[in-house]
Amino acid sequence: MSVDLVPTDLKGFLERKLLTIAGSTITVGSLMLAAAILVGAFLLANVLAFSARRVLRSRGATQGAQFALAKIVRYAVFVLGFVLAINALGFQLGALMAASAVLAVGIGFGLQNIAQNFISGVILLVEQPVRHGDFIKAGGVLGTVDDIGLRATHIITRDQVTIIVPNSALITAEVINHSRPTTNLRIRIGMGVAYGTDPGKVRDLLMQVAKDEPEVMQTPPPDVRLEDFGDSALSFALYCWIEQAKDDLRIGSQLRFAIDKAFRAAGIEMPFPQRDIHVRSMPEGWKAS
Repeated sequence: MSVDLVPTDLKGFLERKLLTIAGSTITVGSLMLAAAILVGAFLLANVLAFSARRVLRSRGATQGAQFALAKIVRYAVFVLGFVLAINALGFQLGALMAASAVLAVGIGFGLQNIAQNFISGVILLVEQPVRHGDFIKAGGVLGTVDDIGLRATHIITRDQVTIIVPNSALITAEVINHSRPTTNLRIRIGMGVAYGTDPGKVRDLLMQVAKDEPEVMQTPPPDVRLEDFGDSALSFALYCWIEQAKDDLRIGSQLRFAIDKAFRAAGIEMPFPQRDIHVRSMPEGWKAS
């Protein structure tokens, strides 16, 4: 004995009314069709996004451009599928326009930030002031852009911590992009040497340190500057270029180790601040040593 799980009158089952909203009747069939459209749109969006990335990759496009186009294609297809699903449910265009008006009023009163971040996300994907994979500084945070969503952008810091930044902050606030137009960065290594030290010798040693460091670019060439006559030291600075801005801390540390070693070998002193105190009078019972 077999149990038939499908109703005998399939047409009647699909046309069974579930509820009525804004003058539109939702049936079992329309609900199933809308769900199928949404699932199909989701799958189609992922397939088209993957295909778009593959085509751009074959043409030598940057990773940021691939990411942006894939996002735009995915959102566009899914929005189209959502609209078709709404139509499949039987909603009239007039009802949709009325709902949109109510939604617009709601946005005006309480959803300004969401709307602003959504529009900013679209601008980020279209104009690409920052792209996926860029190394940026936003709001005092340095990190790599991992994802640009509709509401917020995910930035992974050098400590492997994910910072979620609202899209509007990347549009309205100051953002430093260390990946455009180039990933190169000029770093500064400051130090002080004792008065009486030959400045020319210091300059030659610093230039040699920069030359011996394999991760320092030789074009543009490094530069050494005598920046100031301090209270207790001559203030020098080594300026040099590196290929990846995200490596500034590591390469800067390597240069400081090398400078300290070179100065020790050459007998060059890096003094600490000193002060001479002249005592004009001393309390009774105190003796000067």
